[in-house]
Amino acid sequence: MKEVSFKNDILPLKDVLFRLAVRITLNREDAEDIVQETLIRLWKESQQQQIENIKSYALTICRNLSLDQKAKKEHQTESFDEEIHDQLDQTSSPDRMLENEERFGFLQSLIDELPEKQRTAIQLRDIEGQSYKDIATVMNISESDVKVNIFRARQKLKERLKSVSQ
Repeated sequence: MKEVSFKNDILPLKDVLFRLAVRITLNREDAEDIVQETLIRLWKESQQQQIENIKSYALTICRNLSLDQKAKKEHQTESFDEEIHDQLDQTSSPDRMLENEERFGFLQSLIDELPEKQRTAIQLRDIEGQSYKDIATVMNISESDVKVNIFRARQKLKERLKSVSQ
């Protein structure tokens, strides 16, 4: 049985978990709490049993906790607020940076409007780079359902972008 290290195996997952949690809950504070709870549960579980794919297991815990939290706050809708400056090219002109921030914010708001399964699938595939198999495990659906959700999400985003640009 491989010894699981909190520092080397579990803690590096916190950013991925946070991005998933915030994508589902649309709330930074809730996402932070969910990540903390996920890390605690993952650590306890890893001490009691052998976990084959720790990242998939962590994403599954995080998704379930996020869905539970979202259900509790079903009527509350807050916008996703990301630290944009980390993703932008800091050598760009201020005008270019502002334009990039606006595009990023607009795209985030479009993704936030998608149904939860499509948001989660897009987040895990296009932003986190997870395989279809891992996404299927995390979301507890078939790989073909993952592909369908991603396809539909991309189609909706494409249609929405076309309608805005016209």
